[in-house]
Amino acid sequence: MLTATIIQSALFWEDKLANLLQFEQKINAITQKTNLVVLPEMFSTGFSMRAKELAETMDGPTVTWMKKIAIDHKIILTGSVIIEENQQYFNRLIFMLPNGSFGYYNKRHLFAFAGEDKHYTAGTKRLITSVNGFKIQLLVCYDLRFPVWTRQADQANPEYDILIVVANWPATRSHAWKTLLAARAIENQCYVIGVNRVGEDGNKNYHSGDSTIIDPLGNILFTQADEPVVHSIELHKETLNEIRSKFPFGKDADAFQIIQ
Repeated sequence: MLTATIIQSALFWEDKLANLLQFEQKINAITQKTNLVVLPEMFSTGFSMRAKELAETMDGPTVTWMKKIAIDHKIILTGSVIIEENQQYFNRLIFMLPNGSFGYYNKRHLFAFAGEDKHYTAGTKRLITSVNGFKIQLLVCYDLRFPVWTRQADQANPEYDILIVVANWPATRSHAWKTLLAARAIENQCYVIGVNRVGEDGNKNYHSGDSTIIDPLGNILFTQADEPVVHSIELHKETLNEIRSKFPFGKDADAFQIIQ
């Protein structure tokens, strides 16, 4: 079993201190024992294109804060931040473990519609990690639109069991967000956890949240629109295995390779 907690929140535009303070307060208020806490995309700044001004290194204040929170609360903490490395800027999802070690995933698909590709460098590698018997793949926002990047390469022997998507997905395209989350769950026979922000950002884009947890059949286990929410849920490997065994659609899937 894995207990996951999602935090859907408004973000203070380009104000790291205010965002870290509010998320620390929200995490401190969680009373249920949880293994994993998921924050939105660019949770310390909002979805800003001011990469040069806002970027930090991997030993900067936000990653240091994540490490402290994870160690103090004995949780895994994940969400994306703006990172500078070798004079390049990344929208980087950090997967911080309770012992202070971490993995990371650089957003693969940059949102050219908002100019993200002009300010950030695209990632080239997927990150699949393991927690409590579950394998977890991690995505950032726009990645959700591209099924090949998330597709189980061997459907008969799935690479992962949970897909986590952190986002700043605007309300004007909320139907696509909700539809794509369900599609990824159904086609990959996995749990999907989508965590979005709420409220208006510095560019006057409104976000309705619609953070959602979906089972491998596409059924919605939890969703919340427009309001901040902290919600914990238990995910069971037995349920997942039963679904995959009862509906072994993976054995009929097309073989393919992702060529970089």
